[in-house]
Amino acid sequence: MKNLIQKALISDAGLEAVILRVPIGLILAAHGSQKLFAWFGGYGLDGTGQWMASVGLHPGFAMALLAGSAEFFGGVALILGLLTRPAATINAVTMLVALFWVHWGNGFFLDTHGIEYALALLSATTALIFMGGGQYSLDALIGIKLLEAKDE
Repeated sequence: MKNLIQKALISDAGLEAVILRVPIGLILAAHGSQKLFAWFGGYGLDGTGQWMASVGLHPGFAMALLAGSAEFFGGVALILGLLTRPAATINAVTMLVALFWVHWGNGFFLDTHGIEYALALLSATTALIFMGGGQYSLDALIGIKLLEAKDE
């Protein structure tokens, strides 16, 4: 159990983790809030669900709920450095679906809705899976406290 906690929460990364986590988390949380709550010009669950169904992601409402939740709650978790590796993993899978299901046939660049942006987010979240939350994260605080409690 101690080894699992260490692998999931403890990371030797320093400020580089914060520098990557916070902006990626903000981007993901903002996009998730568009899907879930119709904030920032988004369409909310109903509109996003209809669009997802139209591109073949069925059932659309459930897919919108899953993608929106992964992005919003996972993004907030990345900002805080809370369960960074699981949050990054969920978002990496979400970006894989977006990259191959939605953007793949549109070329590379963002202006044609190509893979460029999804690829950047996939790369960043994948890096966070390996990097972890770092020393300046809630993961580090929780991991240290759990390990101290296990040693007593």
